[in-house]
Amino acid sequence: MPFSNVPTSMTSALKVVTVSGSTYLPSRTLVLAQALIAGLERELAIESQIINLGDIARPLGSALSRAELPIAVEDSLQAIETADLLLVASPVYRGSLPGLLKHLFDLIDQEALVDTPVILAATGGSDRHALVIDHQLRPLFSFFQALTLPIGVYAATADFDGYQITSEALQARVRLAIDRAVPLFAAQHALPRKAA
Repeated sequence: MPFSNVPTSMTSALKVVTVSGSTYLPSRTLVLAQALIAGLERELAIESQIINLGDIARPLGSALSRAELPIAVEDSLQAIETADLLLVASPVYRGSLPGLLKHLFDLIDQEALVDTPVILAATGGSDRHALVIDHQLRPLFSFFQALTLPIGVYAATADFDGYQITSEALQARVRLAIDRAVPLFAAQHALPRKAA
C-alpha cells in the first residue's frame, strides 16, 4: 500500500510504517492499528504505509533468506527499515505472536531499527493475553535496539462490536499511547494550528 495522507503544509511529514500481523481480513488487529494511525494523523503531519502480513504471507513464508524474497516483499522490508516511526500490531495466536510475523522480523537487518521509535499493539480473545506486549513484542524490539514506547495498547474481543472499537477504556488507551508518542515528534512534524 503506498504512502498516503501527505500534508500540503510546509511541515515535514513523519514516515509511519505500520505492520499488521494478522493474516485475515477483516481484522481487529488492523482496526486497532488504524485507530492508532488516526490518532497520530490528528496531531502530526505523517505519511502512512500499512503492511498487511496477509498480503505477503505466502511468498514470505516460503523464503529461507532475504535473497529469496520477491521484490514486493523486499519493498515492505525496506519500508520497515527506513521508518521514522514503526507501529507493530500483532494478534495473539496460541499465547504468542504469529510465527510469520516473527519470520518477517527475522529477515530485517539487525542494525536497521536502532533508535527507531516503535508503538506496540496486540489483540487477543481475552485480557489474559495482554502481557504478550511486554513479554514477547518488547523483547523482540529490544534485540533490534529500537525504542519501544512505554505505553502498549492491548485489545480483547470484548472491546469490539464486530470490527469496530466500542470500548471506552480501549479508546482512552489509544489516546494515551498517542499522547505519549506525539511529544517525541512534535518539534518537526506538528500540524499547524488553526487560528481561533
